[in-house]
Amino acid sequence: MNKSDLIDAMAEDAGVSKAAAKKALESFLGHIEKGLKKGDRISLVGFGSWSVSKRAAREGRNPQTGKTIKIAAKNVVKFKAGSDLQKAVN
Repeated sequence: MNKSDLIDAMAEDAGVSKAAAKKALESFLGHIEKGLKKGDRISLVGFGSWSVSKRAAREGRNPQTGKTIKIAAKNVVKFKAGSDLQKAVN
């Protein structure tokens, strides 16, 4: 399922226009992004939670040349599925 499929499904389930469903989805995603940028943990009970974790700088190897390279530190987004989602999938 891609974004447009999700918008179509949301519009049908909620009985709203596709434009309204798209606006709602983009708002939802925008607020998750803003919260993660601030370093907040976002949790939807039963579905899951998103958090930001810091990955330290490290050394790696270029597989083509074998040379050691430096990999910069960065923030990564983590998602942990909630129990209801886990049960639904299994």
